[in-house]
Amino acid sequence: MKKQLIFVIAMMILIISSAATAHEMVPTYPKVEPSFMTGLQKITMTVFNKRADVEYYEIGVFTEDWKPLPFVSSYKVHKIPYLSSVSFDIYIRDADQYTVSYICTKSKLMKENKKRTAVSSRICSKVKQDARITP
Repeated sequence: MKKQLIFVIAMMILIISSAATAHEMVPTYPKVEPSFMTGLQKITMTVFNKRADVEYYEIGVFTEDWKPLPFVSSYKVHKIPYLSSVSFDIYIRDADQYTVSYICTKSKLMKENKKRTAVSSRICSKVKQDARITP
């Protein structure tokens, strides 16, 4: 009886842990680089979609205190098909290059595709502080 209970619990843990999937974003610690445009800095990111139920991902740029910062990208919401990746550049103002701390992507669930069990995932990368030249 005890062996059967342990087996059932182990199987439940295995099934539950393998069901959780999210998207991936690299690099984990991006660097702020000079842009070809005057007054702007550039950060390059790549997102890989591992979720079959989600195709749209929203970009966000935040300070250490999680306050949003203004930025420019080709799109604020990117369409990324299942098992595909998209690379994009994020441009921030020179004045914000020392306050940006996090680049995040959040999965956007389609209203007509929402299920009770649908979960929105948010992945963040922390901008490398030691790679910047302070003024």
